[in-house]
Amino acid sequence: MTILITGASRGIGAELSLQLANGKHKLILVARSGEDLRKIAGECNQIAGSEVAVTLRYDLKDLLLDDHTFVEKLGEVTDEVDVLVNNAGMLIRKPLAEFKTDEMRSVFDINVIAPAQLTRRCLPFLMRSSEASVINISSMAGMPGSRKFPGLSVYSASKGAMTTMTECLAEEFKDQNIRVNGLAFGAVQTKMLDEAFPGYVANTSAIEMGQFLAWFVTEGWRRFNGKVLPVSDSTP
Repeated sequence: MTILITGASRGIGAELSLQLANGKHKLILVARSGEDLRKIAGECNQIAGSEVAVTLRYDLKDLLLDDHTFVEKLGEVTDEVDVLVNNAGMLIRKPLAEFKTDEMRSVFDINVIAPAQLTRRCLPFLMRSSEASVINISSMAGMPGSRKFPGLSVYSASKGAMTTMTECLAEEFKDQNIRVNGLAFGAVQTKMLDEAFPGYVANTSAIEMGQFLAWFVTEGWRRFNGKVLPVSDSTP
């Protein structure tokens, strides 16, 4: 399979990439940090014993300005995408009263609009695949009825929007045989969590979640469509 992963330079995206390298899938790793991205790609290729991972350094914010450049770069490394994993995200934790408008826009740009634009621009590639799947990484913070936390109103709202978008796109793309699902993660020990909740220790490591996600990316999605599944034993 050819699998495109955003936010692949660190955290869950990096661990997912390393897990998938064991299966010798073709990996297209996307992130804005070139040095970290090259490091993960090198480790993937070492695990696989061949060059299975290619890097595509790109700031997803640029999709809002000129998405044609991304398509050109993607076309240079592949003519088909089987699975798109919208993993990149942004979390700013602060009370609503302290939020600036541009900060709110940045969170929604990365967590909602960029994944939507990326999915749209990847459609021609996905339509060439016989096993096309889009997997959106959401959060328990955006699930109705889940425990909420002060300072996460904007982040939670953006993840709620991603949840609804996932359900809608599954219906929109079903005639094109493209499945769309989401995973709503709880607390995972990553740098993002450390920044939002200093000192908090999650029950789940990035490695453990990467292992689960690797299964879902290659097999689990086949059993679902239009579902956003909670993947959590706690919510911080």
